Amino acid sequence: MSIIKFLTSKVFLRQIALAIVAIIVLSFVVLKWLKYSTNHGDFVEVPTLKGKTLDVVQIELGDRDLQMMVQDSANYNPNYPKYSIIEQQPEAGSLVKENRKIYLTINPSGYRKVEIPNIIRRTIRQAKPTLEALGFVVGNITFVNDIGENEIIAIKHKGQTIKPGSLLQKTTKIDLVLGNGKRSSN
Repeated sequence: MSIIKFLTSKVFLRQIALAIVAIIVLSFVVLKWLKYSTNHGDFVEVPTLKGKTLDVVQIELGDRDLQMMVQDSANYNPNYPKYSIIEQQPEAGSLVKENRKIYLTINPSGYRKVEIPNIIRRTIRQAKPTLEALGFVVGNITFVNDIGENEIIAIKHKGQTIKPGSLLQKTTKIDLVLGNGKRSSN
């Protein structure tokens, strides 16, 4: 039998027709199964979680069949309670599938501690931007008799002299003692 006769025979054409029908039926079954198994078209709205504690968030996400992934944060936000949610991804109101992971950033218990730089005998003009860049707040400035005019003689916090290298929380108010340019009368 030649190849042309075989390709035009009833047996070959019947086999091709059966194969096409089988592919169509198989495709239909697979698409229906995928639609069912992936909950096609079914979405869950992500709730607003900012400002809530982990216990409350766990209950809310559990009720919606969502999972939570907690990410620690070094960014303290005083507008939110300690250990509450300050950021969430995806955002509130987003539509997601069931069992989607919601990434949460937690507010730490306070600002992180920062080392006081050695600014002794530096001018206020040099020291103030350094302190502010580290997150400290320059508080009261007092002057004492010292030949170094506008040079920092001491660093104080809550009335106590502190040494460079000490650790204080970010946003701490630091008072500075400066020289007034006059010799001390010893």
